Amino acid sequence: MPRTSTRLTFAVLATGAGVFSMLQSLIAPALPTVQHALHTSQSTATWVMTAYLLSASVFTPILGRVGDLAGKKRTLVAVLLTVLAGCLVAALAPDIGVLIVARVVQGVGGALFPLSFGIIRDEFTAAEVGTSISNLSAVIAAGGGVGMVAAGPIVSALDYRWLFWIPVAIVAATVLIAVRYVPESPRRAQGAVSWAGAALLSAWLVALLLPLSQAGQWGWGSAKVLGLFAAAVVLFAVWLTAEARSRSPLIDLRVMRLPAVWTTNAAALLFGAGMYAIWSFLPGFVQTPTTAGYGFGASVTASGLLMLPMLLAMFLSGVLSGRLEPRVGAKALLTTGAALGALACAFLTFWHDAQWQTAVVAGVFGLGIGLAFASMANLIVGSVPPEQTGAATGMNANIRTIGGSIGAALTSVLVTGRLQPSGLPYASGYTHGWALLALLCLAAAGAALLVPARRPGRTPAPAATEVTRAPARVR
Repeated sequence: MPRTSTRLTFAVLATGAGVFSMLQSLIAPALPTVQHALHTSQSTATWVMTAYLLSASVFTPILGRVGDLAGKKRTLVAVLLTVLAGCLVAALAPDIGVLIVARVVQGVGGALFPLSFGIIRDEFTAAEVGTSISNLSAVIAAGGGVGMVAAGPIVSALDYRWLFWIPVAIVAATVLIAVRYVPESPRRAQGAVSWAGAALLSAWLVALLLPLSQAGQWGWGSAKVLGLFAAAVVLFAVWLTAEARSRSPLIDLRVMRLPAVWTTNAAALLFGAGMYAIWSFLPGFVQTPTTAGYGFGASVTASGLLMLPMLLAMFLSGVLSGRLEPRVGAKALLTTGAALGALACAFLTFWHDAQWQTAVVAGVFGLGIGLAFASMANLIVGSVPPEQTGAATGMNANIRTIGGSIGAALTSVLVTGRLQPSGLPYASGYTHGWALLALLCLAAAGAALLVPARRPGRTPAPAATEVTRAPARVR
């Protein structure tokens, strides 16, 4: 493939994945504005985030596998068109119900991550794969930071609907370029899409993530929360049994049991818990009025600017990891990234009285996110057969999201469990939350140490199942 085409392919993949990552965090700071504009309650407005989370969790591994089977380019284009439609509907939504449906449609874009990693593995030279995956991971990580930083200025200068109009324009251009310049996958997995496996995977994910996201409103001891958790356990067991017996499983459990895969996924679960909780609660901390005895009373825009060091550090360390990985190995980078996350949260636990301290913490945590994102993707891609790349990287992204939901739920219990007469949390709630996140990131570093070592720069060629170019059957 000509160099210009390779670069253009990467630009398309990075733009699509970056926009989806940005959509994850872009709407969060604007939720109070959305609630007021659409005349709805706070509890209903939170479904704008919950619906997106659930949809992405369901579609990321499923469409990653569909791409392995039916072709990554055609699946990528279909996903981009779906995200485009979701953004368009969201920009025009007349009420909160339509906006929530639009967010479900946008969540399909979660599949852009595994599809992009798979296309890089298929189309780029062996020498380019590691660096390109690191660079793409840096874009994905930074996309979430861009959302936090850009939301305030966009809403203040324009309107919350422009949070969706801007992605409409970007994704539309990306689709046109993707159709013309992204090559179709030369590798296809053999088998069929197991819709039974997809349905069971969707069921246990929803049963797990829904109570985690809504427990603060429903109550941790409520029948709905406990019942859904019990259903998640049962459905997970049924899914494992069905996948183990299937001739064409949605997720090949033999691949998930590879030492490099399960240890990396364990680190992803724990580090995701710390990362997403920081994203969720640090802006709220700095926006807290000083009358609470802490916080800085920052506006949405000002709190986004305080997160700017995280955004810059995420991108720079993600790009840098691609240069370091051939020398020190992805395992060392993942361990270092998780350790930096633990250090940042530990620092925040004891020192959070000045804005510069918050900015330093954000920068250090950003360094950790960039290193961890890139190294996790490289470890998974380098450890699974080529025709399992989409499904395996999709599950890794999903496991990170599950960890994020768990971390955010646990932190919420600590932060909001005891409130001041004014209704604001006590400072101790945040400090206990930061301490918990430090322990979770430290545990992620421990899990990373269990990843089997391999010589830096070496990409193993695991035994692969038979690959065919024939289109996959769908059953």
